[in-house]
Amino acid sequence: MDFTGKTAISTGAASGMGLLFAQNFTDLGGNVVMCDVNEKVLDEKVKEINEKGKGKAVGVICDVRDYAQVCAARDKAVEVFGSIDIMANFAGGTARRMLNVGWEADFPDVPIDVFDWGLDVNLKGPFYFAHAVLKQMREQNSGLIINIGSISGAEGDGQGMDYPTAKAGLMYGLTKSISQYGAPHHIRCVCISPGPVLTRADMAKMGTPMGRAAEPQEIIDLILFVASEKGQFIDGENIMIDGGRNAARRNC
Repeated sequence: MDFTGKTAISTGAASGMGLLFAQNFTDLGGNVVMCDVNEKVLDEKVKEINEKGKGKAVGVICDVRDYAQVCAARDKAVEVFGSIDIMANFAGGTARRMLNVGWEADFPDVPIDVFDWGLDVNLKGPFYFAHAVLKQMREQNSGLIINIGSISGAEGDGQGMDYPTAKAGLMYGLTKSISQYGAPHHIRCVCISPGPVLTRADMAKMGTPMGRAAEPQEIIDLILFVASEKGQFIDGENIMIDGGRNAARRNC
């Protein structure tokens, strides 16, 4: 795969799969605008990519809950690289874990602002970026938006309700809606929905029929395929990459 001359925006890009995507994309010749709230780590990762001398990276401090910052990231991509070919929405996480709230309290006993954070980051963030970058993609008559769903969006979670609620919205409502809007403008939208991924060691405890969690690179490889010339006929779909977990028999 060759992404020379292509530009991607990656959110949550200072760590995890957002970073891994940026590293892979630039290794394949592309340019990337890396968005994150952690300025120090982001600057380090941008420097590492640029020192490789392949594709170029630019860092933008961006809280995906802030539409003005989202638009600033979009404008930076166009200013520096001239286009936005791929929008990859990696930023996210379960609010109770990300905000260190813990799992002891029942759902109704957790302050609502915790779940506001989860819904804003996991659903409104991708929605904001779609709204912002579609202006540019419509103008250039091309583009791809990649949403990141989750097996949790299909299974639910009786305690961390913000996360499956947001992910289900990405997997079905938002992805299909962007696809419908984008088709006349040659803009695609695809959601990639992983099962357990070894971005954290404890994800290995989440079972799959294959008996293991995914390596992060396996998820990125699928995303790169969808973004490449080989994946151009994939549009409006939620693709599960979960080791068969969604197909497994549920034990009640």
